Amino acid sequence: MPFYKMLCIAAHFKEYKHIKDLVTMSARHVMDNGGVVRNIEYWGTQTLPQVMRRHKKSQSIGDYWTMYFDTSPRTLNSLALKLRRDPRVIRWTMLKQGEKAQDVVLPREKTVMRMEYLKPLKENSSWSDIGSF
Repeated sequence: MPFYKMLCIAAHFKEYKHIKDLVTMSARHVMDNGGVVRNIEYWGTQTLPQVMRRHKKSQSIGDYWTMYFDTSPRTLNSLALKLRRDPRVIRWTMLKQGEKAQDVVLPREKTVMRMEYLKPLKENSSWSDIGSF
């Protein structure tokens, strides 16, 4: 299953319940259709770069959050349809990160220990001796 990242901007409400229900609905939709939710991050409430209209309402403040998940393209389309119909959602985008989560993770770099850099400097060394090891 491909690995995706979704960034969503939700309409800001005074109650935290609305954003929690939206995130829960999105994650549950992915999991109910055989997908795996890897991570959910809440970026906080921010002023939008411009006034955005959605579902005949203007919004100037939004709650930003991201979700990282593995799912099939069919489930991705049905999730987009749910978000399009939800009045709490202002904007969203889904980006394909790779075919698998392992494609996205960078391999660990190998540390090379160079012993000549760890040698102490000579006591009677001058500035000209620093460049020559």
